[in-house]
This record gives sequence, C-alpha cells and structure tokens, in this order.
Amino acid sequence: MHRPNPFHTLTFEPALEALGDDYHDVVAAAEFPRHTLRFRNDALLSTLGLPPTQVTEEDWIAAFGRFEGERAFLALRYHGYQFGAYNPYLGDGRGFLWGQVRGIDGGLYDLGTKGSGTTPYSRSADGRLTLKGGVREVLAAEALHRLGVRTSRCLCLIETGEALYRSDEPAPARSSVMVRVSRSHIRFGTFERLHYLGRKDLILKLLDHVLTVYYPHLLGEPNAYQLFYTELVERTAQLAAQWMAAGFCHAVLNTDNMSITGESFDYGPWAFIPTYDPGFTAASFDYFGRYCYANQPHACRWNLEMLQRPLEAVLAPEEMAVGLAVFEDCYHRTYQERMLARLGFAPPMTLPALELLRQTIQMLYDTQVGYHRFFSDLTGQFTPRWREDKQWMLMLHDFDLTLAQQNLFASWRDCYFGLLNTLPSDQMPEITQRLRQHNPDTVLLRPVIEAVWNPIVYADNWEPFYALLQEVSAPARAGSPSIGQTLGEGLDGGIVPE
Repeated sequence: MHRPNPFHTLTFEPALEALGDDYHDVVAAAEFPRHTLRFRNDALLSTLGLPPTQVTEEDWIAAFGRFEGERAFLALRYHGYQFGAYNPYLGDGRGFLWGQVRGIDGGLYDLGTKGSGTTPYSRSADGRLTLKGGVREVLAAEALHRLGVRTSRCLCLIETGEALYRSDEPAPARSSVMVRVSRSHIRFGTFERLHYLGRKDLILKLLDHVLTVYYPHLLGEPNAYQLFYTELVERTAQLAAQWMAAGFCHAVLNTDNMSITGESFDYGPWAFIPTYDPGFTAASFDYFGRYCYANQPHACRWNLEMLQRPLEAVLAPEEMAVGLAVFEDCYHRTYQERMLARLGFAPPMTLPALELLRQTIQMLYDTQVGYHRFFSDLTGQFTPRWREDKQWMLMLHDFDLTLAQQNLFASWRDCYFGLLNTLPSDQMPEITQRLRQHNPDTVLLRPVIEAVWNPIVYADNWEPFYALLQEVSAPARAGSPSIGQTLGEGLDGGIVPE
C-alpha cells in the first residue's frame, strides 16, 4: 500500500490563493540534478502537526526538492522602496508560496521557498540560492528565535547540486533550496504595488483579508482600519527594538522586506555587531549606511510612513498620523525593557534603572568592549555576592581599558550595585534566570559563521554547523566562558559615528 507523503496530509488553507490572481502568478519549480537534505527543523514539524519520527528524508526531498504533488505554487507580486528609491520591478523572483497550513496552535503559517527557480519576476537572475546563503538564513532565524525576536524560521535546507556564480562568493558556489515558515509573506510592498497600479479596490480587498486572517480581534470595530495601522506600527517598533537589543543588523530594510504582521524575515547580508558601534553597516553595498545598526528604527518608521500612501485608500492622513505617533514611545519602551532584561532586571523602569541603561550603553560605546562578550561575562560571572560587595562584580574580566575607561567601568559598577541593592535578597535567583534567558553563550559573529562554513566547503563536513545550531539554541550556562574566549571577538570594523 502506497504511503502518502506526510507533508501532503497537512491542513492546507489557501487563503491567499482564494484572493484571486491579481496578487500572484502560478509558477513551476525548477528541476535540480541532485537533492541532499542538509537541515530539517523538527521543532517546526511539531507545530505544523507532524510527528518528526514519521517524516523521512525522502519525504522532505520529495516535497521541497522535487516539489511533487498536486499543488499550485504562487509567486507573489509586490513592489518596494529599495534604499529610498521606488522599484516597480520586484516580486518573488526566486521563490514562491508553497502552501498555507493551519498549525496545532491555531495559527496560519506560510511555507515559502527561496532558491526554487525562476519566476516572471526573476528579471535576468537565475532564481537560485547559494548554499552559503541558505546556511546563513537558517542560523540567523534560529539565533533570533532563541533571543526572543519575532522572526520567521527555516523548515528545511536542501542542497541541489548546481554551480552558481555570484559576485560576493567564490565561484562556483553551491546551490540550495530553503523553505521558510512565517506568519505571512504579505509585505508593505504588496500594498505599494496596488497603489502604483491605482487599484484602490484591490487595496481594500487585501486589507480586509489581512484583518480577517491576521488581525481578527479588530473585526467589527468601527475604526478597524485605523486600529490595524496603529497595531502594525507597534509591532514594527517592537521588532526594531528587539533587533537593537540583540545587537542585530538586518542590513536590507527595504519595504519589500517588511512584513504586514511585524515579523522579521528574508535575511540577506545580516550581521551581529561585534562592538557597540552605531554606524556598523552589515551590507557591503550600503555605501552611505542607510541601514546601519543605529538607523534601523528610523528606517522602519520611514517604511511605515511610506505605507500610508496605499492606505490612504481607506484611511485619512490625520488618522494614520495618530497611529505613527506611537512608534517612538513603543520602540523606546521595548528597547529599555529588553536591555534591562539583558542586565538581569525586570520592570518597572525606575530612574536608577534608566541610569544603569544609559551608563551601560555609554561604557560599551566608549570602551568598545565586545558587545556580546560583555553580556556573556555578566551572565557567567554573576553571583548573589555582588549584592554584598561590588568588588566582586566582573572581577574576572580581561577588558583592556585605559585609565579613563576604568573610571567609566567603576561608575557603571557603582550603578549596577546600587540597583541590585534595591531588590530583596530572595530575588537574586530571578536575576540569574533572567541573565541566562536573555544572554546566550554563543553569538553568530562573522568569524563564527566562517568557522563552520569552511569545513563544509573544504571537507563537506557539516558537524560543526549542526553543533553551532545546538549552541545558538541553548540557554546560557552559569560560569560559562565568555564569547570572546571561545569564539574570538572584534574582528569586524565599523563606521565611527559623528
């Protein structure tokens, strides 16, 4: 008796397909010469309702390498502002929506491909994804998920046996197909395309779809559209704050990379900052630092402002201005809470807590101590004795500080000691738990990624990659070595801010 592929037994809900072909094109997947499953996300399988033990390697390859089955694959249409300039020639150029699945948690999930072949929007590109690009996205998504950042995740990565040629990788590069799971692949740029075409009717239809599927709690409200925009502003502000506290630089915050659900996705030349450098720029082609680390909140707010143009079909400018006005407060509140948690504390945001945050950022900027190393050392060395004697605080650090920097560090220690002593002694275990939750031992600095990529390139050895995935997903350990001691730190330069 023929055994059905478990992926074809999922609970599919073609919500986007049902909107009609004004929003997408039906496309076919490319045929690849070889299929090797390199990564499978069993945790996500469980969310989708599939027991991992019942899904074989052949099931993965048949569904996401050979793309077998009677399914309509949809290349989504969208435009976008890229580095501030409007581009009407975008759309899914190397991927498609494989299907929408209802998870066991009740959420609707999009399964989208990357590297699955050309579409009507590929232009002169080959529609493929390099294996290194796939590896980097798997790592980014899992690391950010561990850090509590609202993010898409990768379901699988399959190497496909083609030789690719890219300007930013040694030739020939290896090819792959990645499958991404996200709440939605509808982008700001999806609405912007409809505005460009002058189709207010399609904007309204899409907006009603978004509310029904992703914001159902707003249905029935007399001002549902305005509430939607305000909530999207809040979600986007929170996301920007999550990136900033994590020390993450997305690199390409164009409007076609902004999700209508406020979720982080479509990672390109991303990077974690090695030190607190506001001007750190992850993308080599971001010549003027438009999307540098410190500019990310401003870029997100600007994108939300551009989204107002298509939404003018249903909302007055003054209504959207009220919604956009919440961005700053929401961003700062989320950022402060996230950073305070990295220091081991919880709200309320008292004046001593705000002063500790200010001194922490100032010290990290002035000393250029490794950003992640600092929080790793803080987590690994913390002990309730710090509350009794501040000389114990980070006494094992090996930061190379000048005299002025030592004074700055001493002031920071006084501030931390003071805030610690506003808490009762029985809350010290909570400090420990919070530090371990928010400060992983391993952070994906560029040298760390290269250290696992080289064995793949030269020996087809994937064990370091799998070990790194385990590390970035694990909670911090008490007394663990610092990130600087284990993986190297500070190998990337940055732009000195004015």
